[in-house]
Amino acid sequence: MKRLVLAAMLGTALAPSLAQDKFAVTVQHDLSIARPSETIAIPWKQVNAAMPGAMVQKIAVKDASGRVLPHQVTNVAPQAKDPNNEGVAYGELLFQHSFGAGEKSASFTVERIDGVAPPFPIKAFARQVPERLDDFAWENDKVAHRTYGPALAAPAPAGVVKEVLVTSGLDIWFKRVDYPIVDRWYNKGHDHYHKDQGEGMDMYNVGKSRGAGGTGIWDGKTLYTGVNYASYKILANGPIRAVFELRYAPWDAGGRQVSEVKRFTVDAGHWLDRIDSTFTTSDAAPLTVAVGLNKTPGDKGQDPKIAVGRDGKVLLQWVEQKSNDAFGTAVVLPGAEGFAQDALNELVFAKATPGHPLRYYAGAAWSRAGEITSRAQWERQAQDITARDASPVRVTIQPAK
Repeated sequence: MKRLVLAAMLGTALAPSLAQDKFAVTVQHDLSIARPSETIAIPWKQVNAAMPGAMVQKIAVKDASGRVLPHQVTNVAPQAKDPNNEGVAYGELLFQHSFGAGEKSASFTVERIDGVAPPFPIKAFARQVPERLDDFAWENDKVAHRTYGPALAAPAPAGVVKEVLVTSGLDIWFKRVDYPIVDRWYNKGHDHYHKDQGEGMDMYNVGKSRGAGGTGIWDGKTLYTGVNYASYKILANGPIRAVFELRYAPWDAGGRQVSEVKRFTVDAGHWLDRIDSTFTTSDAAPLTVAVGLNKTPGDKGQDPKIAVGRDGKVLLQWVEQKSNDAFGTAVVLPGAEGFAQDALNELVFAKATPGHPLRYYAGAAWSRAGEITSRAQWERQAQDITARDASPVRVTIQPAK
């Protein structure tokens, strides 16, 4: 009898700690469309509250069938001390789920594991590229991009042959593979990544345009733009999401000094990145910000046929080329108020309040990759991003049964 009472007492004492070894997650949304590669974010404070003392390398995220999913924990304060193992340096636990059309709810568990969770394949990645002056490049498993720093804008010293390009436009590298290619392409060199050697190619034209998703201040007639980024900061770097900021020095916008910080959120499985641009000025008056797509984005000698779509919050292009197949570019601007053009760019514009981020999405797809092969598919993709932005998923956590 004493043994039974002791066992019961121990069971009561152990039950709370056992219950803290995992918790349940339910994710819901209201759309009927499919939501592929939906990134689910849980603040680490909630993870630690539900499962105290959880360690980032000793957890597993499982779907309803028990399959282990790749996950990522962002680190927002890497120098923070954490003597109580409360995860004070961490930001969010991230994982992904692809909702099928009509699937409006999905369930998961997060649990402790005895061993160490293995690293997951990198599907989102960003870095500065000092081996090519100071390009900044980023990619996911769908598409890659780059933009340019002050070293590229600087004049060539006497007797030195150096490319000079002054622009805050955003470039595209089109991929045919789902693994990272930025390091490989920079390593093989300029003359090679302009040819498709099996992984994709750099065939997009930026010049002094906005490229695919650069911004400027629009006064109804003139677009005032900054120059190459001045500094950068990487906040998270895969495997599921990369987050980084590019800072632009002040420029004159029709007599008004304006500076900008762009925060990029690059998620695996998406053709369009989320960009939050925050502008700073000497006063609080609203700005009209235009986001652009280059009017002449095709590669040299490709005789491109360019179709432009302007629909609500979406500005897009579908470009048919002679031998390099077709590609699409797009900007989705949730606060869009209208469309415009200047000599270099197709534009979509919206009001922005200084000090407050203006959210938009920008990206591209190439038909040779085999997933987006028509203008209709590209238009659908952009409209789905609009719908997903307006109706985010809802995440709830509770003790696991």
